[in-house]
Amino acid sequence: MIDPHAIADRVVEMIGDRAEAEVVVGAGVSALTRFADSFIHQNVGNAYQDVSLRVAVDGRVASGAVDRSDDEGLMNLVDNTLEVAGLMPVDDQWPGLASPAPAAEVEHWDDVTASASPEERAAVVKAFVDAGQGYEAAGYCETAAGATAFANTLGQRLSGRSTRATVDGIHRTATSAGSAHQTGPGLAALDGAAAGKLAADRARRGMDAYDIKPGEYEVVLGPEAVATMAIFLAFYGFNAKQVLEGQSFVDLGAQQFDGALSIWDDPLAEGGLGIPFDTEGTPRVPLDLIRDGVTMGITHDRRTAARLGGESTGHAFPGSALYGPIAASLVIDAGDDPVEHLIADVDRGIYVATFNYCRVLDPKSQVVTGLTRNGTFMIENGRMTGAVTNMRFTQSFVEAFGPGRVLGVADDLRFADCEFGAGMVQAPTMRLAGFNFTGGADG
Repeated sequence: MIDPHAIADRVVEMIGDRAEAEVVVGAGVSALTRFADSFIHQNVGNAYQDVSLRVAVDGRVASGAVDRSDDEGLMNLVDNTLEVAGLMPVDDQWPGLASPAPAAEVEHWDDVTASASPEERAAVVKAFVDAGQGYEAAGYCETAAGATAFANTLGQRLSGRSTRATVDGIHRTATSAGSAHQTGPGLAALDGAAAGKLAADRARRGMDAYDIKPGEYEVVLGPEAVATMAIFLAFYGFNAKQVLEGQSFVDLGAQQFDGALSIWDDPLAEGGLGIPFDTEGTPRVPLDLIRDGVTMGITHDRRTAARLGGESTGHAFPGSALYGPIAASLVIDAGDDPVEHLIADVDRGIYVATFNYCRVLDPKSQVVTGLTRNGTFMIENGRMTGAVTNMRFTQSFVEAFGPGRVLGVADDLRFADCEFGAGMVQAPTMRLAGFNFTGGADG
């Protein structure tokens, strides 16, 4: 693996005094073990190195990237990016470079995961498959490890590294499917048997599903469903670019949510997955978004912070100029109750394990439509009594989490998969007063 720091320093040296410049160098490995029909059918691995450069010449800004680290490739990157900058109009909103500042000395790294073999991933897969006791299983086990270095022409110089491991899969019967997901910084923490048991239980319960009438139902939402709601709030609401464009629901200081709801972003947390700085070289720190139902903050990169007269919160990423700065290390405060207690308190409602194919209809009100998937069950008199066919919902996520709407929060906080991918949200199961289901999966 290349030394990202050495490459970043080399690019800054090549720039010299010709421009303001910032360089991000990433290097790492990822590997995936896929299984279907209860058999491993593919092992793939990838080693990568990426060098990204952004320059500003008299306010004219341009970016470029290469996957080479030799001097010829780096010099071509520098020369080509400077040439493009000379052709660009002046960017009146260019915020300048990050000044030198230290980042937290936090590292989410596991040597075993960084060097994990196909056999070690296969052991997790085997445990998942065996837990199904004959059901048909499909999914994947993934390990990844990467190091990132940042340098700019003002002298800011930072580095970080992290590892991640995931098992995600389903068990299927002839008429049903159940899913389960685990993600964390280390392969050893994955419990393939527990994940497989959960997926198989949902598949077994999902047989003989029946239709129910559309309408508003009390719900118990599993961590995957809650995680999707949280990432939509982050992307479309707690995003300074959305605020600037008048597309956000955010009203800072207002009690917009139930007092039982607290959400923050924390890439530094123990057991997390993030590195302690962003792609502009801004150190990251925990950021409250919702505290006891009160809207507390929004995410900034340097550009949005300059426009709103604030400071970057360390949420720049390669696409933030287009999408805005987004929180991707979300934590939802867990409660004290077991999931079973949340279900026991429901007279009549629906348990939803996961959402699928969610699309925002109105970012301002956070009205989202999507489907339930791989684990939707009727709750009657405090018990899950039978499977419900997949349903379409159309629901404001802000309203669903609104004052008086969060009736319970479970103690099962974990990394949960979400609409935007794994490893972005730690979420618990939640009980909500109502969710608007508008029809079956076909409409």
